[in-house]
Amino acid sequence: MSKIAIIGAGPAGIEVASILAKHHEIDLFEQEAAPLCNIRNKALLFPDFTSADELADQLMLKLEHPHIATHYGVKIQDLRRDGSGWQLTDSAGNAYPADYVVLATGYEVFDAHKKEELGYGIYPGIITSLDLEKMIKTGKVTNTIGDPPKTVSFLQCVGSRDEKSGNHYCSKVCCVTAVKQAIEVRKLLPNTAIYVFYMDLRMWGQGFEEMYRTAQEQYGINFVRGRISEAASTYDQRVQLKAEDTLMGLPLNMSTDLLVLMVGMCASVGTKALAQAAGIAGDYGFAQSVSEHLRDNLTEQEGLFVAGACKRPMSVNDTIQDARAAAITILEKIS
Repeated sequence: MSKIAIIGAGPAGIEVASILAKHHEIDLFEQEAAPLCNIRNKALLFPDFTSADELADQLMLKLEHPHIATHYGVKIQDLRRDGSGWQLTDSAGNAYPADYVVLATGYEVFDAHKKEELGYGIYPGIITSLDLEKMIKTGKVTNTIGDPPKTVSFLQCVGSRDEKSGNHYCSKVCCVTAVKQAIEVRKLLPNTAIYVFYMDLRMWGQGFEEMYRTAQEQYGINFVRGRISEAASTYDQRVQLKAEDTLMGLPLNMSTDLLVLMVGMCASVGTKALAQAAGIAGDYGFAQSVSEHLRDNLTEQEGLFVAGACKRPMSVNDTIQDARAAAITILEKIS
C-alpha cells in the first residue's frame, strides 16, 4: 500500500482520493479552512441547474474513508523529489513524505481590477460573475441602492482571449456561465431587461446550445455581438456603456443598472508555484501534462500526476471526469 499525497480538495482532488483510497493511504491537503470553496460559492451548475451545494455534499461523503487523512488549512508551498518518492513542505515548515503526488490545485478567477477601462472596483454598479453568483445564491439580485435592477448587462471574455491581460486562451466556461446566470436573473426578475455582449458564443458541451436557445426563446435574453470598450458611472448610480454592435456595424451607447464582468479562469497562485517548483510549469502558469491526448494526467516527473483545472480551464463535470481518468492512470502506473 503506497502513500499518495493529493494537493487540493476541490472536485478533482476529492474524486481522485475517493478512488485511490480503496487501495492506498491518502493525505489530502487543502489550503483553505474547508474543501470545495469554488463549488460552494455557486448557486446552480450548468447545464441542468443542479444545486452546487448538493453536489458538494455528495462529494464530501466520498471522503468518509479510513484511508483518507484530510489536512485543511494547510498550504503546501514546496514540492521536491526525495529519493524514489516526494517530499511536500507546508508554509509552517512541516514536511510530509509521499510515494506519489497528485497536483489538483485548481484555478482562480481573473482579477477584474486589471481591466481599468471597465471600472471594476471604481464604480459600484460593476460586478463580476462571481459577485453575481453570490447574489443569486441569496435569491436577491439588487442594484447599488438595494432595488431590483431594471437592466442587467453581461460582458464576456474579461481576462481571457485578451491581448492586454496576456491571457490569449479561451476560458471555456464563461459563455455558458453567462447564459446560465442570465436565465437565473430572469427567474428572479421577470421584468428586467437582460443583455449579453459577446465576441462569439462557444456552446461546446452537451445541452449548452439548447440552453442558449431557451435563454432567447423562453426567457427573452438579448444577445449582442460586440464589445464594450468603456464603462463609467452616471449621476444616478447607473453604468453608462460605450460599445459596438459588430453584427450591425453600429456604435451603441446605453445605460444599465448592473454590468456583470464574466471573468475567466486562471492558474491559481498555488498551481503556478508548485508547477514551477516541480518543473512542470506550462503556458500561462498552468501545470503541464505529457500529452493532452494519451497521457494527460502524467507529467515529465516520475511519480507526479495532475488532475483537473490546474492544467487548463474546465467545467465541474469535466474536472470530475478528468480526476477519474487520473485515478485510473495512477493505479495502472503503480500496480
